[in-house]
Amino acid sequence: MDLESKEVVETTGSSTHTREVRFTGDARSYFSIWLVNILFTIATLGIYSAWATVRNKQYFFGHTQIDGHRFDYLATPQQILKGRLLALACFALYVVSSSYFPLVGIVLLVAWCIALPWVINQGLRFSLRMTRYRNVQFSFKGQYKDTLINFVLLPILSVFTLYLLLPWALKRIDAYIHNNIYYGDKKLTTHLSTKEYYLIAFVCFCMAVGLGILAGIAALVIGISDNLLETSQLIGVGILFMQFLVVIIVASAYKAMVRNHIFENSRFEGVAEFESNLAPIDYVLLNVTNTLAIVCSLGLAFPWAKVRKAKMLAAATVVHLNPDADEVINMQQAQQSSFAEEAANVFDVDISLT
Repeated sequence: MDLESKEVVETTGSSTHTREVRFTGDARSYFSIWLVNILFTIATLGIYSAWATVRNKQYFFGHTQIDGHRFDYLATPQQILKGRLLALACFALYVVSSSYFPLVGIVLLVAWCIALPWVINQGLRFSLRMTRYRNVQFSFKGQYKDTLINFVLLPILSVFTLYLLLPWALKRIDAYIHNNIYYGDKKLTTHLSTKEYYLIAFVCFCMAVGLGILAGIAALVIGISDNLLETSQLIGVGILFMQFLVVIIVASAYKAMVRNHIFENSRFEGVAEFESNLAPIDYVLLNVTNTLAIVCSLGLAFPWAKVRKAKMLAAATVVHLNPDADEVINMQQAQQSSFAEEAANVFDVDISLT
């Protein structure tokens, strides 16, 4: 679908303007950026990765448009690099301490667990503060106590309920994140349904069970037909690959359904409302074919896959803008360090909003 050819739609009987999100990037132009980033990162033993991160985000932000206005990514490579070096130093300190001084390693691990909610909050705060649309910056105003409850305590509690509380915990996490996002001085209000999350979880569980059974049967049939039962290692690799595809399928379906629910129940009061019509089957096929293309091309198809995904997500998103959008005040925010965001990346804490 040609995103450039889409017409702007005016909402009948209302001053609200309906605008589709457009992504104007292409695989050819992004491939050169991606290739340079890879080569320079290898040549500098990872130091250039900070510049690579900024270039990637500036490309995708700069090619994402709503109502003819682009998004901006404001972080600098120096900010990212300083934070990354600090986070790596902390990680190295933990590894060395746990190896030679186990007690100190335990203390540091406990300290990390206590600091985790702060790291998540600071990461979200930095990511949003570095995002700008129409010269107005986003911000995040979550609190430590709420992060501790939603990101740490509730997921742990769900384990003791055989994960029966997990859909509710995931709903609480999404509600916490989105209800603490601001665009200038306008707060994002999100009303999510616990029932919807349990329904989505049930659908995904049935998909996982059904696909798992089919994958097991397929592996067994292939093994018998090709007389490969004696080569258990080859069959094991095939089963692992099928399980990997099952995870991609279920995760993609879950993300598509949750994304639609969040977008359709979120609004910046007096500024904008949102709509998402991302078809789960289309998103599943996209991620499966992207994964296969990346694997078969030994990674060279990554730029094509990433651009393809960005185009689909943009095409599935609609924003209903109110006239008051021009009056949003850009709240000046105190400068913060990117340490927490990079610490979250180093310690494998996913704080992305996409």
